Amino acid sequence: MISIFAEIYPMSTAEVILLIISGLMVGFINTLAGGGSIISLSVLIMLGLPATLANGTNRIAIMLQTLVATGSFRHQKVLDSKKGLWLGIPSVLGSVLGARIAVDIKEDLFEKAIAVILLVMLVIILMRPKRWLFGNEELVDRKVSLSQVIIFFLIGVYGGFLHVGVGYFLLAAIVLGAGYDLVRANAIKVLIVLLYSPFALMVFLLHGQVRWDYGLIMAIGNVTGALIASRMAVSKGAAFVRWVMIVLILITSADLLNILDIRGLVSAII
Repeated sequence: MISIFAEIYPMSTAEVILLIISGLMVGFINTLAGGGSIISLSVLIMLGLPATLANGTNRIAIMLQTLVATGSFRHQKVLDSKKGLWLGIPSVLGSVLGARIAVDIKEDLFEKAIAVILLVMLVIILMRPKRWLFGNEELVDRKVSLSQVIIFFLIGVYGGFLHVGVGYFLLAAIVLGAGYDLVRANAIKVLIVLLYSPFALMVFLLHGQVRWDYGLIMAIGNVTGALIASRMAVSKGAAFVRWVMIVLILITSADLLNILDIRGLVSAII
């Protein structure tokens, strides 16, 4: 029987600082847009964790980060909890399947496909800015459709599988499909990730692919970054979030297509 509690090893002060600082960046980026997990996965791999173990360990910080961000958005009264829960249910189901696939699959080809999709999404963001800034109240008032259930299930599969860039797909589905502006969409996005993260984490735990010590220390930074970003998203507005999203999509796509080596950059810094 596999224990869900991994052995804890001593860590240096430099490792602790690196985990917290990288977590701060990831929590900020993920809450405002997405793609921050490229940084956390890179750091965990550079610290010696195999890719699958890094993927599972990252889920601890992601879960705590979204818990704080969801609470902050709700406190600022921009979270539509009811719609978020309905959209989150199929994502939860998909995430379990995605996490199960992730424990023993190579993701190189999959990453390339995701990069192409992100670039297509970037074109849509640039061509139809008003949809992202102001939303569509007619769509907001509609009940969740079968097509939305399928879309959010598939996004959940990807989120459970790799998580890198899942925020972009959630934002696109929530803005273009459900009619919310980027600020309210961000609030629903973090709620959905919060809903499915414990289930995905459990799959990785049952397969012994989680380092609690690394994950919890990194979460200190994630939580702080998420709190800062959630407040900034509301105060700065949808236009600010849109430009952050555009820049981060370009960076994420460049990394996935091996044009920009984020992992190599992290390695050089370490």
